[in-house]
Amino acid sequence: MESWITTGLAEASDVLLADLRARLRQEVERGWSLFVVDDQGTITGMLALHLADNYLDQLFVAPAYQGKSVGRLLLGFTRQLLPDEIWLRCARGNERAWRWYEREGFVFEEEKVNPLNGLMMKYYRWKRANSA
Repeated sequence: MESWITTGLAEASDVLLADLRARLRQEVERGWSLFVVDDQGTITGMLALHLADNYLDQLFVAPAYQGKSVGRLLLGFTRQLLPDEIWLRCARGNERAWRWYEREGFVFEEEKVNPLNGLMMKYYRWKRANSA
């Protein structure tokens, strides 16, 4: 929850936490996989992948672990599971995140409004160098 809030896109609240918890089971039923990085019982990072769609979503690193390569670890893991192509979307307001994806080789494709939350989203794609 703390990582979600650091994006500046939402405020911490019991309602937000309840919504995120309720979504977990629903998202797994829809084919999503959730992965976490654990440091002796502390979750330091997480990501959600929809492998069938080559889609990376919800990559978060706990604030205390930012700058310690946890994000790169998660992205490297993602590239093992999705070695040819990955796409993602990132809120335009989360500049720190989309600039990081650009540094990691993701290419901006388009911007459009997410109809579920009204946020302007930036869409990115990464392809392995020898992929067409």
